[in-house]
Amino acid sequence: MQTRRAAIAQAAVTLAAASLASAQQQGPAVQRYVRFRHRNATQYGLLEGEQVRPLGGPLFGDHRPSASTIPLKDVKLLFPCEPRQVLACGLNYRSHLGSAPVPARPEIFFKPITCLQNPGDPIIIPPDAKNVHYEAEIVIVVGKPLHRATRAQAESAIFGVTCGNDVSERDWQSGADKDLQWWRAKGADTFGPLGPCIARGLNYSNLQVEMRVNGKSLQKQRTSDLIFDLPSILVQITRYMSLFPGDVVYTGTPGQTTAMKPGDIAEVEIEGIGILRNPVQQG
Repeated sequence: MQTRRAAIAQAAVTLAAASLASAQQQGPAVQRYVRFRHRNATQYGLLEGEQVRPLGGPLFGDHRPSASTIPLKDVKLLFPCEPRQVLACGLNYRSHLGSAPVPARPEIFFKPITCLQNPGDPIIIPPDAKNVHYEAEIVIVVGKPLHRATRAQAESAIFGVTCGNDVSERDWQSGADKDLQWWRAKGADTFGPLGPCIARGLNYSNLQVEMRVNGKSLQKQRTSDLIFDLPSILVQITRYMSLFPGDVVYTGTPGQTTAMKPGDIAEVEIEGIGILRNPVQQG
């Protein structure tokens, strides 16, 4: 079992590396940042083809690419930033609403930092969970402090975007075993896969978001169909709370979702960013 899990994890990393390299074909104007582990050291880097160029200085400040590079195959990709806060917007595609009315404003909730999971590492289904669903989403990475932001300030504060999977236990969210808040339905450990990179310079208002499980496409829609676009979400949040560099905001999932099971492979692919791939395991 351990050998099989290791093989799945390594295959996920290999695919993520290949998808990153493929995504870069969109043009040199797009920069892709990764957070990675190499020889027991964790660093940020700039992705250049099949190489990672480590950065000196803070990612969200005056950073400088180093002169040397490391082969992408030799690093362990991690979720691509370390936020103080993880938030999410629900009910943000009409295709996901069903019979529910269109919300009058972005509907925001929290996910704990401990939900984040690396590319290639497993989504762990808790022992008593019975109805755990995928949710493919584009995720905002905040690059500047924001408080009561105007739309222009919100737009300028988007450092980049990445792929996210807002994993959700539906029975805990709205079923017979639901809680007062979605703390475990959306926030159990590993329920927030993120990555594989932060893409900067994309037209994030019109990118294709796709969810695949075991290679089968189950969600596919463009970010141009969001009810509330990315700057609007940041404006709403910062009316009431501050955001800081590195904070991330999941922005909503399209269409309908179904349950995952142990042994599945969940893939979120967003045009120009790459593939976030995670095996599903029983906890």
